[in-house]
Amino acid sequence: MWPQPTNDNPPMRPWRRGFALLPVALLIACDGQQSTLNPAGTGAERIAELFWWMCGGGLLIWALVMGIAYYATRAHPEAHGIRSARWLILGGGIVFPVVVLTVLLIYGLMLMQPLRSTADVDLQVDVSGEQWWWRVRYETEAGDKVELANEIRLPVGQRVAFSLTSPDVIHSFWIPSLGGKVDMIPGRTTQLVLEPTRTGTFRGACAEYCGTAHALMNFPVVVMEPAAFDAWLAGQAEPAQAPQTALQRQGQQAFLANGCGACHRVRGTEADGALGPDLTHVGSRLSLGAGILPADVDAFQRWIGHTGEIKPDVRMPAFGMLPQEQLNAMAHYLSGLK
Repeated sequence: MWPQPTNDNPPMRPWRRGFALLPVALLIACDGQQSTLNPAGTGAERIAELFWWMCGGGLLIWALVMGIAYYATRAHPEAHGIRSARWLILGGGIVFPVVVLTVLLIYGLMLMQPLRSTADVDLQVDVSGEQWWWRVRYETEAGDKVELANEIRLPVGQRVAFSLTSPDVIHSFWIPSLGGKVDMIPGRTTQLVLEPTRTGTFRGACAEYCGTAHALMNFPVVVMEPAAFDAWLAGQAEPAQAPQTALQRQGQQAFLANGCGACHRVRGTEADGALGPDLTHVGSRLSLGAGILPADVDAFQRWIGHTGEIKPDVRMPAFGMLPQEQLNAMAHYLSGLK
């Protein structure tokens, strides 16, 4: 809380308040699930390293220019000869910045090049950015495709090649703690290679404005030990778990009777839609609606009944006209798809 202004304590000027808040902003940016300065992957480590070197280079240029300005206006404010003035301007204002920036450019290009190579990758993941969610496909060792949505899990210490596409508008795939961002352009396939270096849960996002629900297009990224990841992927390849309770069976019947299977697939059932997210194991995910809601019964019920209110301009119609009993049963059925 800022101190109250008095005669002995005049109000802080806006620019001074900005400088006072700058260290706080820097400390906040250095931590968290979506911090580029708290790297958890090889790519993010290289980017953070380049960032600090560029900060150092910029500080050197700033210090030299400020030093020349101080020398010319304060230390020796008298008129300078043409030769000394030329050295100050050309040497300090042109040559030195060009040399520093050129070195940084070459260093950055050399640093980034190994991160673009798709050779010797351990895992292939296909991601499609859609309005406004993420379609994710894994390929098992048996060659089977496993599809899920709005969540990515990766094995620590392994190189993962992402194949990125979009069927509608330009999106941008970005997991700041793991690496850089790459645009997803309709009609093209772009590549990104990430190598997580520590386990944990991180946050990914769309970094390119793509429409009304752009800010509601996030996804958790869980980095796991390789054995745990293999077990998880094997479980995701299995068909959906059968309803365990009478309420879940009632929810499955309502899900199929109301046409949800026309857009959504639940492997092992009659639902075989491909337009929307695959819901085979939706109950085991960390969030619902691309990072908006937790994956619990209440959130499923809210999502089914009030979809457009939660995510504006979403393509899924709301089913708020259904009886409360059906909404509740469907929510229990979906949350039970582990």
